[in-house]
Amino acid sequence: MPTHAITGKALTSGTAQAPVLFGDTPLSFWGGVQPTSGEIIDRHHPLSGKIITGQVLALPSGRGSCTGSSVMMEVILNGRGPAALILEQPDEILALGAIVAELVFGKGLPVVVVGSAGFAALREAGFAAVNADGSVTLSDTPLPAPVHNAAAAPVAIDSAMQLSALDREILAGAQGKARQVAMQVVLRMAQLQGATALIDVVQAHIDGCIYTGSASLRFAEQLRDWGGIVTVPTTLNAISVDQRRWRALGIDAAFGEPASALAQAYVDMGAQASFTCAPYLLDTAPQAGENIVWAESNAVVYANSVLGAYTAKYADYLDICIALIGRAPKAGCHLPGNRHANLVLRVPAPTDADDAYYPLLGYHLGLLCGARIPAVCGLEDAHPTLDDLKAFGAAFATSSAAPMFHIVGVTPEAPTLQAALGGKQADGDTTVTLHELENSWRELDSAPQSQCDLVALGNPHFSATECEALAQLLRGRTRHPATATVLTLGRAVHEKARASGAMAVLEDFGVTVITDTCWCMLEEPVVPIKAKVIMTNSGKYAHYAPGLTGRAVHFGSLADCAEVACTGHAKGVVPAWLHSQAA
Repeated sequence: MPTHAITGKALTSGTAQAPVLFGDTPLSFWGGVQPTSGEIIDRHHPLSGKIITGQVLALPSGRGSCTGSSVMMEVILNGRGPAALILEQPDEILALGAIVAELVFGKGLPVVVVGSAGFAALREAGFAAVNADGSVTLSDTPLPAPVHNAAAAPVAIDSAMQLSALDREILAGAQGKARQVAMQVVLRMAQLQGATALIDVVQAHIDGCIYTGSASLRFAEQLRDWGGIVTVPTTLNAISVDQRRWRALGIDAAFGEPASALAQAYVDMGAQASFTCAPYLLDTAPQAGENIVWAESNAVVYANSVLGAYTAKYADYLDICIALIGRAPKAGCHLPGNRHANLVLRVPAPTDADDAYYPLLGYHLGLLCGARIPAVCGLEDAHPTLDDLKAFGAAFATSSAAPMFHIVGVTPEAPTLQAALGGKQADGDTTVTLHELENSWRELDSAPQSQCDLVALGNPHFSATECEALAQLLRGRTRHPATATVLTLGRAVHEKARASGAMAVLEDFGVTVITDTCWCMLEEPVVPIKAKVIMTNSGKYAHYAPGLTGRAVHFGSLADCAEVACTGHAKGVVPAWLHSQAA
């Protein structure tokens, strides 16, 4: 390849020159990149096992978890990050991690968007130099280090931004350092999103309370020590430990203490100790049309799609910054015109299917969407429950970057296909076959052996109705002695399940019940040290667990999980409702 340049747009400041590590599949840094080693640990990703450190990492975009920004910041501050990140499409989650590292800690990472043609050119490049103006020079051989124009490094606030008198007061520091820095971060992201104004939000849900390493704690404690107090009612996502019982569960103090301290830092800033990744199950769930700032990918898509509230897919750290000032960029799904579908997906109705259909479908459709909002047709007469929609949304948010979905005839903004599309033509119209769903089933249900050592339930957190359903499946039965069954859920749901009697049934069976944390944060010894295979009904966890735990995974329905809890063995076959129809 002769040396040549491609144009790009710089999302952050800085320059770099290094070998190119090219991937043609979006990547979630949370569950996809190990922050202390820089290894890509998403075992479903083509770059699995590669090290990003010191490379010019080229990806179409991010996807999945809002915590990707936190992992991005961790790898930068750990010195394990890429030399630069080149994206085909803008990605707010990954860019935010670099922005916060730059604004709060003075350590930046060049992030550049180059579009489809520029990204295609990177496929064959051996080396790339990211220049201060956002352009990228490609070559087969190492390039000279670009000259960094220090005077151009700071990203100024666009003069077109319409700020209120209160916004300007906060930006000037009149309400303290924490709110001033928070406003700086919000305005940087507003510019990235193309917003020219901010709007008021009525509540927040914080995902940044997940402990990804020392940098996540340093960030929260810095805001707290600067006097940060939230200005709107704020709930907290599942944290990395059961704050009340982590010592009893055998968690190493080297992890448990900073993880608990991180949660406490957010409580000190006025957030509620809700500690759930399913805030839509709380009594404080927002109403349709309310502007909110929610992070946690599954919660975002549920709020937008099922509740009809208005939120962007807020990355970790932007969530607390908005909660501190009560103002968010007027962009994305806060604007009604941006909530319409631009892709039609026609799916097979779940004839005789069990509850595994919805997480499987969500995961598969997410792979097809990328960042596009879909309108799903074919479920008009299926009558999915709220638990079905929860499972669908969590898996969808794992494999896509989209902030919401529409299910025609089911979700509130899609009474008809034309309503979901906003009266416009779709960019694409795809029919999904059962055979294609079967292929995704085999990807999620990937363990080669039938013996299971752990049944992992509650990702996202179980609802009260799911507790009742599990109790019905386990009542009067005996747990297999070599198979642990562990359930995670929020404190509020735990109390409801105890009041209903479901919790007593589960505990009598031998289910270990853990509050506050969730499966994407749980490692050994909650995941038994000798365990080799995990059974789950969560499409989200079936995707993340191999990379996060190093274990093989079986996937199936809640009834399948109950059976494994009793027998210790998974069927390991495609279910009849899928296989027979796909044949």
